Amino acid sequence: MSATPRRIIVSRTDRLGDVVLTLPLLGLLKQRWPDAQLLPLVRRYAQPIVEASEHVHAVLEWPEHGSASDDERARILREADADIILHVFPRREVANAARDARILRRIGSARRWFHWLTCTERVNVSRKRSLLHEAQLNLKLSRPLLDNTDLALHQLVPYIGLTRTAPLSELLAARLRTGRTNVLLQPLTGGTVPPWPLARWKALTESLGADRFRFFVTGTSDEGRSLRPWLDSLGAHVEDATGLALAELLAFTRASDGLVAASTGPLHIAAAVGVPALGLYPARSNPLLSRWQPLGARAEVIVAPEPAHLPSSLDIDGIAVEQVRDAVARWSH
Repeated sequence: MSATPRRIIVSRTDRLGDVVLTLPLLGLLKQRWPDAQLLPLVRRYAQPIVEASEHVHAVLEWPEHGSASDDERARILREADADIILHVFPRREVANAARDARILRRIGSARRWFHWLTCTERVNVSRKRSLLHEAQLNLKLSRPLLDNTDLALHQLVPYIGLTRTAPLSELLAARLRTGRTNVLLQPLTGGTVPPWPLARWKALTESLGADRFRFFVTGTSDEGRSLRPWLDSLGAHVEDATGLALAELLAFTRASDGLVAASTGPLHIAAAVGVPALGLYPARSNPLLSRWQPLGARAEVIVAPEPAHLPSSLDIDGIAVEQVRDAVARWSH
């Protein structure tokens, strides 16, 4: 292990859930190097996630594709004045920029050819064939900076550190019902996995009555528009909460009594902030569960039965409404 680093860039410029599952790594890096400043490099839409981490000194924004020149990208990293960049998510443009910025230590996966041209240290970790969780694979890639990279999932939970969420606005706080169990539902998945049928989401809300529950459907503004006819068919105890900014969703999720979703960013957010997070996942024969299950002290999953036709199917249609109802009912006050 070399000299104590001053500033470490942790590059994770992909999807929201992936960024959330990098939070334990930030906590472990801060524990190992308490005097180092951690600088996550993320896309703009994911910034509120890492800004809410107690381990982060400052956040670097990676420009969207085509919005910056190679020189401008290198300048962003050069001005961060870091002595280490850790490429948790391999991306050639970031690797090139880090090389051009002349960051002293550049750590990346040996499984990416461009890291052989741009990194000073390469770690031989295969994500494609591994049965480890994404958060555990992040540790494996960080071997040059950590003493222990063989932690079980439950050992990673205390290092999440998502404690700096913005206060809940008065407008959103007023929507939560005192004396009711306020549950967030994320019916769409952004195409990452096939969604649970809308008819079952509706049946779920009908099976848990207005006398005990209040439901809020979350998603992007575009998803809200696509769901409009279905939203209009739901009972009065189900509200449309689509279109929230990410910082608002973070605060609203923390203030709620739980969230139900397939494998999506909002599911990982709920698990990370410590509320009950129920994930709907395909059969255990599919590697999605071992790689992407939610990570949190109150996270749980319901797994679809093995399909007869496609053992590796992503479908979660086999999950019954009654299974989800019974799990959510346990959250009731």
